Amino acid sequence: MSVIGNSHDLTYLDNAATSFPKPEIVYNTHDKVARTCCANPGRAGHSLAHKASQIVLNARLAVASFFNIDDCAQIAFTSNATEAINIALFGVLKAGDCVVTTSMEHNSVTRPLYELQRRGVNVVKVACDSSGHTSLGDIQQACKLHPKLVIMSHCSNVTGSVQPIAAIGNWCREHDILFMVDAAQSAGVYPIDVESMAIDLLAVPGHKSLMGPQGSGFLYVKKGVDVIPFKFGGTGTMSSQLEQPQQMPEHLECGTLNTPGLAALAEAIRYVEHQGIDNIRAKEQLLLNRLRFGLANIPEITIYGPKVVEAGVLSFTIDEVDNAEVGFILDRRFNIAVRVGLHCAPDAHRTIGSFPQGTIRVSLGHFNSEADIDYFLHAIGEIVSQGFE
Repeated sequence: MSVIGNSHDLTYLDNAATSFPKPEIVYNTHDKVARTCCANPGRAGHSLAHKASQIVLNARLAVASFFNIDDCAQIAFTSNATEAINIALFGVLKAGDCVVTTSMEHNSVTRPLYELQRRGVNVVKVACDSSGHTSLGDIQQACKLHPKLVIMSHCSNVTGSVQPIAAIGNWCREHDILFMVDAAQSAGVYPIDVESMAIDLLAVPGHKSLMGPQGSGFLYVKKGVDVIPFKFGGTGTMSSQLEQPQQMPEHLECGTLNTPGLAALAEAIRYVEHQGIDNIRAKEQLLLNRLRFGLANIPEITIYGPKVVEAGVLSFTIDEVDNAEVGFILDRRFNIAVRVGLHCAPDAHRTIGSFPQGTIRVSLGHFNSEADIDYFLHAIGEIVSQGFE
């Protein structure tokens, strides 16, 4: 993927943070809706408001179809996955409850759980192995305390390690334990089926591998799961009542929705479906294998995470070289965008042995190419051989 920069075209390798660029249809749809149909959905009887409501409904239907959700009303739109996770955790857990999680979680999970622990929730953290994996057996062992909820990421934003969520979800369902998945790094790359994977709560951002715009995301809540609202306000329904409506999605969704963003998200999902999720994943894995092979041939480099490529993320360090310096030189000298440091996941870095310095993270997207990988390897080779003069 190339965007014109000051010297060499920008090589964007930070897709785990947010995917860039987006499919052209995403830009065009967002712009068109913002210019022609940006009324308030569900808040008036005029035709423009009705049209906006239909756009939102179409987005709900697109999400429901993509994740095999049988009732699109069980989808509450959010601004990102972090908001969705907070709504779920603070809405489900209370003092005295027990929750099981893992040592590979993003701060979007770890920090809410830390606050809930301060409020009296018992948090049990399963230690993953040095590649970033956990197992059904590890989760089963931790669940001897009869937790109310198990929450975990499907795929690590640090190592790309993928967890066995289908096995864990179905075991949790059999034992009456709620199962929540943070799909920030997997949605759009790995198939997710809330029914076959027995997922009760699913948090998804629109702006990563779904290739939608920033400011879009959602929380899926299985019917029968009680989530106390995180926020209260106008819904356009039952306006005479002071209580927040009990029916979904209004129960968890209030205030003006991001209509242009949701229209663009729906088109992004259709784009992913058209490309084929297996094809998208295969391309990313092919590029990551090329990257891993190239880095493995440089003796000064240490690669972290799985030995076999799983998702489009790779973390590494260069012996006796500061990660921040590498990131700075990649940006300023080579016009390459990566992310360095702890990636908002300090527990994950403790797990893989890269704390406190963190790593240099390369995260691939649908629009990256072999030329991007080769140019990055050339840049790293120059940094290693020539230093920072």
